[in-house]
Amino acid sequence: MNEVFDIVLLLALPASGKSEVRKYLANIPSEVLRSDLHIGENLQLDDFPYVHIMRRIDDELSALGKERVFFQSWDKSFINSKDWGTLIHIINEDYDDLMNGNVLIPASAGELICSRIESAAIKAGIEPRLSIIAQETMKTVYFNLEKEAADLLEEKHAQYTDSFDGKTIIIEFARGGPHGSSMPLNPPFGYKHSIGSLSKEILEKAVILYIWVTPEESRRKNEARKNPDDPGSILHHGVPIDVMMNDYGTDDMDWLEENSGKKGFIAIEADGTKYNIPLGRFDNRADKTSFLRDEKNLWSKEKVEAVHNGLKAACDKIYGLKEEVKK
Repeated sequence: MNEVFDIVLLLALPASGKSEVRKYLANIPSEVLRSDLHIGENLQLDDFPYVHIMRRIDDELSALGKERVFFQSWDKSFINSKDWGTLIHIINEDYDDLMNGNVLIPASAGELICSRIESAAIKAGIEPRLSIIAQETMKTVYFNLEKEAADLLEEKHAQYTDSFDGKTIIIEFARGGPHGSSMPLNPPFGYKHSIGSLSKEILEKAVILYIWVTPEESRRKNEARKNPDDPGSILHHGVPIDVMMNDYGTDDMDWLEENSGKKGFIAIEADGTKYNIPLGRFDNRADKTSFLRDEKNLWSKEKVEAVHNGLKAACDKIYGLKEEVKK
């Protein structure tokens, strides 16, 4: 069984272990990755860097005495919850750019990232926000974001490849809904809405690797990993508690599987087409992954084996379900 997954949606509540798993996948031999996990050389897409940039835009606007446009405050949720869709449209664009090798060489990376966010938000059904702010104000925002935006653009381009043979695109994001919500979650909250907003090209190839933790464990691990001196870090950022409760207090993955009509799959309707997406769970309810934030030379053999065996079981299941669909 040497075939690798084309696209893996790596999904879970915040701090569940997604980024640690990505680090692990990037640090094991390619032949083991392929034979045991059905995953090829990784090309990785993630919406968190854009969340961070949106918060940075708000901070810069606030420092200039202007109103925030994305978040209620630095430690609160989105003003407009449709911005969950904004992030998905950015992922769609990043995927399309990756597949086509679209290299962007802007005069200002800060201006480009703001323009991309504005365009994605309009696709999500939000009225223009950044483009109606005074040009002089936005020039200051662009300038102050330039280094972070340029770094993000460089990381985006670094993923580009001449061939996708034997490669797997890992797309990471977290979704949920307010604590105590009944199911199904109301859009735009939850996985149903966000997965359903992914492009047809992604949905046709996607499988789901779900890192399974409880909301309570997600909150505990979020506090444990938080480094206030490194808020833009994939591995060490912290999500404000208000956001954890109101956006990630629960999620709808269990509901989606239970109501798919086909065990082991979730069913997503998008643009009149139904997609049955294979689902595998890596059980991280008892923390197996936090040690992966350390340097590789500090990883213990026993802990690595626990992660590897758990991932192998989940990926073997997904592979089997994917093969079943082909028959």
